[in-house]
Amino acid sequence: MLWSAGVSIRRHVLAPAAMMAVLALGWPTPAFAQPAVWAVRDADSTIYFLGTIHLLKPETEWRTPKLEAAMAEAGELWLELPTTNANAMQAEMMVLVSRYGLSPADRLSKKLTADEIKTLDEAARLAGLSASHLDAFRPWFAALTISSAAITRAGYDPASGVDSRIEGVFRERGITPKGFETAEQQIKVFAGMSPEQELEYLRETMEEFRDAPVELDTMVRQWSAADTAGMEEMFVTEMKTEEPDLYASLLVNRNANWVVKIEELLHGSGTIFVAVGAAHLIGPDSVLAMLQAKGVMAERVQ
Repeated sequence: MLWSAGVSIRRHVLAPAAMMAVLALGWPTPAFAQPAVWAVRDADSTIYFLGTIHLLKPETEWRTPKLEAAMAEAGELWLELPTTNANAMQAEMMVLVSRYGLSPADRLSKKLTADEIKTLDEAARLAGLSASHLDAFRPWFAALTISSAAITRAGYDPASGVDSRIEGVFRERGITPKGFETAEQQIKVFAGMSPEQELEYLRETMEEFRDAPVELDTMVRQWSAADTAGMEEMFVTEMKTEEPDLYASLLVNRNANWVVKIEELLHGSGTIFVAVGAAHLIGPDSVLAMLQAKGVMAERVQ
């Protein structure tokens, strides 16, 4: 399967939140953002939805008055995972990385050409590593390590990501977040790729890691301006067309699982705030589109 330029970095940006804990650009990005916010309401409950970017530059401001009001109104927070805190997840993630991210008996050096190993070594140095350090990594984990290093060197930080900051706001109020998924479920989205898909993902990443900052800057600008059409084209349409299997596992199937839970939440009462990756809330197979198909309409409130 052939993937066009930019797909590997998009895969990193759209990676489940657990990937940020595993690994704990270009053009200038806006200093102030006004991302899209939606609300779903029934007689006695309201659920606000914010599509997030898992990594941001620390100087990016995005907490608008409308968004602050929605968070203040909510008595419950739902994230992709129950926490974004890498330290809190450290023990669990070490076990999961060992289980799904390492393959000492099947070395990368046996799968790559001499030129590819040279490129891998160059890319790995962004993370303070070398190709030999990554040799026991499965291809998907090596790719994610490389793209993460390129992004963080450009000033993007998981600790400044929207999910992390929102979690902090609610915890200050004594509200413990809840999660739609477990870290293992998220990691298995990547670990479940076929060997051929994993290698192609790594090769894509090695070709594109130098351009990662520019690609991410573009995504953040669209998110900041609530450019949902632009985000859909960049986040969703290309993946759906060129990588239908990944599109199904990374977005469609997970969205469908979350919608079941969201419908349960609507049967209750009160106000809930949902913050999940931006790609889950845009496009024809988004959480909001799936809710609409069930007769649950969302309205833009920002």
